[in-house]
Amino acid sequence: MNLFADIQALVLDCLQDMVTAGDLPEGLALDNVTVAPPRDTAYGDMTTNAAMVLAKPAGMKPRVIAQTLAAHLIKDARVTHAAVAGPGFVNLRLAPSVWLGVIAAALSKGIDFGRATLGQGKRVHVAYVSAKATGLLHVEDLRGAVFGCALASLLEFAGHDVTREYFINDSGGQVDTLARSIYLRYLEAQGQEVAFPDGTYSGDYLIAAGEALKDKVGDAYLGKGEQVWLQDVRAFAIDAMGDLIRADLKSLGVEMDVFCSEKSLSSNERIEAAINDLNDKGLIYEGILAPPKGKETDDGEPRVQRLFRATAHGDDEDRPIKKSDGSWADFAADIAYHHDKLQRGFDLLIDVMVADHVGHAKRMTAAVSALSEGQVPLDIMPTQLVKLFKDGQEVKKSNRAGTSASLRDVVDQVGRDVTRFVMLTRKHDTTLDFDVDKVMEQSRENPVFYVQYAHTRGVSVLRKAGEAGIPVDDETLQSADLSLLDHEAELGLAAKLAEWPRLVETAARRNEPHRVAIYLDELAGTFHALWDKGHDVPSLRFVQDDPKVTAAKIALARATSVVIAAGLGILGVTPAQEMR
Repeated sequence: MNLFADIQALVLDCLQDMVTAGDLPEGLALDNVTVAPPRDTAYGDMTTNAAMVLAKPAGMKPRVIAQTLAAHLIKDARVTHAAVAGPGFVNLRLAPSVWLGVIAAALSKGIDFGRATLGQGKRVHVAYVSAKATGLLHVEDLRGAVFGCALASLLEFAGHDVTREYFINDSGGQVDTLARSIYLRYLEAQGQEVAFPDGTYSGDYLIAAGEALKDKVGDAYLGKGEQVWLQDVRAFAIDAMGDLIRADLKSLGVEMDVFCSEKSLSSNERIEAAINDLNDKGLIYEGILAPPKGKETDDGEPRVQRLFRATAHGDDEDRPIKKSDGSWADFAADIAYHHDKLQRGFDLLIDVMVADHVGHAKRMTAAVSALSEGQVPLDIMPTQLVKLFKDGQEVKKSNRAGTSASLRDVVDQVGRDVTRFVMLTRKHDTTLDFDVDKVMEQSRENPVFYVQYAHTRGVSVLRKAGEAGIPVDDETLQSADLSLLDHEAELGLAAKLAEWPRLVETAARRNEPHRVAIYLDELAGTFHALWDKGHDVPSLRFVQDDPKVTAAKIALARATSVVIAAGLGILGVTPAQEMR
């Protein structure tokens, strides 16, 4: 049940009636007609912009359209008041029974209330985290993991078929460095004193890997050159770090459908297949690129390069796909990876990555457009920095030394649910301050506590009613006489619940799961306000002497808990049953 969609359908029907009556010209596009909550509830329950968006194409004044539309809308039994405001908005008041119907719908659907068909089963590939396989996951990776996971869940809730994928960065010289670093820890495990040269990874997180290597090979690599052990230790290092990363993700409640190896996709055969596809489309050529402004080539002469005609698909310039030594550029490997995704039949590709890694966004978007002939969009979503604070001081990061707070450090300190919720309280492309001390406070300033407390209050209402012998199962509550809920605070809570299905669709269309967290905070605030009013107004308390009134009030509390649980489920947060 999407009440806003229902009223929008009513508005569109009324507009069609106006066309039939000759009050509007035929052939008007109605795609931009919306029904939404007003900025100020003093103006009404809902507002439509229909007259505003149709005035120019209809060649009419917006207020004239609005007045006629209002006259049509007021005829519907669900509408108690329709008024023209400002330059031509139509503000509506709905009958209380309309809002109260949302309670029964939520109880009937359970946590599936608000689930949408927006995606129509379209296949969406969401790649996220995808950190380097050379170190522990850190707070920046944590944000990408939480955001990507919540986005995938949101899109599924809105009707998409989603595949979650982790792209393992297991190729290149960085993995050789990792192997050499683990070898040093292996020597250390053998009782030798070692020094870590500049450029190696000296973090303590590799101690266990060094000991595991010793357990596996004994002294086989002692005193041997790299030609003997490098390749084997390289493979061992990738597996060892992969196990650490999977364990970190599990601690955060993040699960992947696919782990894809960069190395497997970086072979000449895979890259050549993707480049040949572009070549067959006439998009690969030998040419000369002008050097960047203020820079010249090493030998002072322009160099012929193999180029991808990226400008044909919206990029600012064509892009080289081979290095000066004739080897494939990193961009070519990225093309191969996305070529592989397209061959798997996805309708939409989403890449979540930290903000400082998105410099290639235009070229990659152009490549996907070229490979799919404009049929499959690529949405690159950057996650901005996380500033971690502890004891009033910012925790600094150092990858090679391994001295920064890792993902696991944060989860172990504050818990999975708190971590996930707080990471989603801001839009993904804005900087987030994460204060370990503040997020543990049990106060209104802590959003996850505030939302969880609302859920536990709803649970406590059902528990107390059950202890008093009052039936509290959803089937019984659905038959409660909801017309007994007549206070404006109760109707206001029902109206807030009615926003949930619309919020799901809006958040999914915009790929913005943080909207769910914001909505839950607002819903919790509305519920807490009703609860607190009960201290001063006994008739607003959820358990009353009259069992029929009690049933109606408990139905409202239960519906609120259902919606909170559904929203927390999208965010990957477990609804609390009691507060400690």
